[in-house]
Amino acid sequence: MHQFPSVFVLLVALPAIAKIGIADESAQRINKDVWTVLHRTETPAATILAIKDGQLIYNHAFGWRELDGRLPASLDTHYEIGSITKQFTAAAILQLRDAGKLDIDAKVSTYLPDAPHAGELTLRQLLTHTSGLLDYIGLVSDEQITKSVTFEKIMGIVAGKPLDFPPGSKASYSNTGYIILGRIIELTSHESYRQYIRAHLLQPAGMTQTFTIADEPSVSGMAKGYRHVNGKLERGVVISDSYAWSAGFLVSTVADVEKWNQALAGGKIVSKANCAAMATPQKTIAGENTGYGLGLFIDTVNDQTRIGHTGGTYGFTAANFYFPEQKLRIIALTNNADNPEPGEILANVVFNDLYPDLARAAAMPAADEDRAITTKVKTGFENLQHGTGDGSVFGASLDAKLKAGLATRMSGQFSPYGAPTAFIFKGRRSDNGKSWSDYLIEFGPGSTLKISIALDSEGRILSIGFNSF
Repeated sequence: MHQFPSVFVLLVALPAIAKIGIADESAQRINKDVWTVLHRTETPAATILAIKDGQLIYNHAFGWRELDGRLPASLDTHYEIGSITKQFTAAAILQLRDAGKLDIDAKVSTYLPDAPHAGELTLRQLLTHTSGLLDYIGLVSDEQITKSVTFEKIMGIVAGKPLDFPPGSKASYSNTGYIILGRIIELTSHESYRQYIRAHLLQPAGMTQTFTIADEPSVSGMAKGYRHVNGKLERGVVISDSYAWSAGFLVSTVADVEKWNQALAGGKIVSKANCAAMATPQKTIAGENTGYGLGLFIDTVNDQTRIGHTGGTYGFTAANFYFPEQKLRIIALTNNADNPEPGEILANVVFNDLYPDLARAAAMPAADEDRAITTKVKTGFENLQHGTGDGSVFGASLDAKLKAGLATRMSGQFSPYGAPTAFIFKGRRSDNGKSWSDYLIEFGPGSTLKISIALDSEGRILSIGFNSF
C-alpha cells in the first residue's frame, strides 16, 4: 500500500518545457493548474503534449512514474493508454474493408458465427457501441482480470446473456464489441491481431516506442499504475494483455501517440475519407446522435468541437483529443486509474489555459436563474455524493430507485469529484415532455459536470441527466 507523498510537489524539479509559440504566462498557468490537479487527485505522474498547427507548443512531465524509489516521470515515460487502442482496431477494420476483405455493414455471423448474438449484430454496430452487447469488463473480478484468458473464454462471459437493447437503437460503451472486432481482424487478415497492428499501423506511423501490456517488464521507463482503494492510493493491478487485447492493450508515450495522430490524419493509415468517417458521429435507428464515430468520440468542451478518445486501465488514464476549430491536439497520459479520469481532466486544463476566454464564456450563467431550483440541485447532488435518497428532494419513483441501490452507485461515481466549487445555471429547455434545468458543476481546474434536472408537480427531482467534460 502506498501513501501519497504530500510533499512531492516540492521535491520534483520541473523539467524544461519544450515549447514553440506559447507565451510564458500560458505555460506557467498550465503548470500551476496541472500541479493543482495532480495534488487534488493524488496522481503520481503525468506527461502532457500539445500541438497547434503542426507545431509543438507544450511538452512537460510531472511527478513520479514510480513511487517506490521516487523515480521521476519524463517526456519519454511509457503509460498504458487503454481504450485509445480502439482507434487502432477501428482503423484496422477500415483497412481490411478497403482491401475487400470485409464489409462493416455485414452481420458478425458472416465472419464469426459463434460470437454471442452474431446473427443480430453488424460490424458497424460493434464499432459504434450500438450493439447492445454487455461489457465483459464489468463482469469479472480484479483477480480474474490479471490472468491469461482466451477469446472463447471472454465470449463465454457474455454468452447466453440478453442484449441491453435492440441493436442500433441506443449507444452504450462495450469493450466486448472491440474484442470481437479484434478476432475478425485475425480471421480476415490471416495474421494475429498483434502482428497486424505492428505491421500495418505502428510501423507505417513510425511508432517505435509503442508496445503492449505483455511487454511492460522489458519496457525502459515504464510507469507503474496506481488507484485509490478505500481512500488510499495503492498500486493498481495490471490487467492481462489477453483480457485488454484489441479493446485496450497498448502501451505508449506522448510522442508516439502524436505520431499516430499525424499518420492517421495524413492518410498514411487509412484514406482521408475514412479518417473523416471515423470522426463523424453515428446515429441510432431513430436518428439520434450517438456522440461516437468509428473508434472516436465526438463531443464539445467550452462549446468547441472535440474529437478523440480517452483510455483507462486499472492503474492508468489517458486522453488523446483534437480540437478542429483551434487546430489543436492535446495528449495527457497519467498513472492514476481513478474516476473522474485525471487524463481527461488534465487535457481540459491545457485547453482552458490556452483559451481562457472560451472557458470564461462557457462558464457564464444564463439569465433568469430560479434560485429555488438551484438550491434543489445542490441538495440533490449532495445526496448523490453521499449515497442517500430523500423523499422530500426526489420524486417517489426516483427516490425508490435510489434507496434500492442506485444511490450507492451514484455515490461511487460522484463522491470522488470532491466538494463542488460552483453551480452555474445554463438555461431551461423542454425534452420528452419534461422541462429541464441545465447546470454546470465545477470542482476545480479541468473538472466539470454537466447536470440536468426535471421537477415533478410538487417541486421534487423527477429525473437527472449528467455527463462530464
